[in-house]
Amino acid sequence: MNEPLLHCPVMVNEVLEVLQPGPGCVYVDATLGAGGYSKAILQETRGRATVVGLDRDAVAIDAASKRLSAYKTFHPIQIEFGQMDVALHSLGLEKIDGLVADLGVSSMQFDQPVRGFSFQHDGALDMRMDVGQKRTAADIVNYEKQEELAKILWEYGEERFSRRVARRIVDRRKTKKFTSTVELADFIAATIPGRRGQIHPATRSFQALRIATNNELGELNRLCTLAEQTVKSFGVFVCVSFHSLEDRVVKQAHRRRHQAGGPLWELLTRRPRTPTDEEKSANPRSRSAKLRAAKRLNP
Repeated sequence: MNEPLLHCPVMVNEVLEVLQPGPGCVYVDATLGAGGYSKAILQETRGRATVVGLDRDAVAIDAASKRLSAYKTFHPIQIEFGQMDVALHSLGLEKIDGLVADLGVSSMQFDQPVRGFSFQHDGALDMRMDVGQKRTAADIVNYEKQEELAKILWEYGEERFSRRVARRIVDRRKTKKFTSTVELADFIAATIPGRRGQIHPATRSFQALRIATNNELGELNRLCTLAEQTVKSFGVFVCVSFHSLEDRVVKQAHRRRHQAGGPLWELLTRRPRTPTDEEKSANPRSRSAKLRAAKRLNP
């Protein structure tokens, strides 16, 4: 596994700049992964801040727990971030000083073929962030109705040929079900017309299937709502997103808070911040990242 990608969270300096973590404060790292943001907050506060790390992936919880075991104020919890309130209540906490989320799939998940998030290497058509969850991407591909499958590909992947791809998938699965990532990717590539460009033809469809499998946008909307209930006055909510659908949800949530009933929240990023050229060069996966942040101004 590539260690720099594992241990270097995207835009960590920018996150710390807007979050301004301080001793004695409580922060939630809603997408724990390998613990990159949590470690940065703990180091910045010399271990004197409480950090609650959430992740639905048991592998991530285990890795971050071992990595940050020296910090007694670090609390990893395996749970969806849409249930952040449940996690906080389990620790006797109600309000927090800051919330950070690095959305989408982590490098740890992406680089494991067995998880099925990528078609760069062949693996099972899985895509579950929580392997205890029942429904996999294969279930969607092989059993979802054609109309619903086309809707998923269009709404979550913005795939122009969503209806064509869905129709061909349904025709093919009548005789043989899809079981592997490369198999599905090759099939989609052969289905979409035109010459292949820099982006693989199956990229949008795989994004859509991953989002649907994990209900990512539903969870993100819940997290944005929970931020209203949990972030203290002058606390900060910061999100790093990697595609337009996530960024749109965060942008709209921040703007609603800013406009509803007066200046309840101050937009710290009227335009999203992006990685430096140096970071993009060192970590190509950071290229599409966008950071948005807002600060609560009153109770």
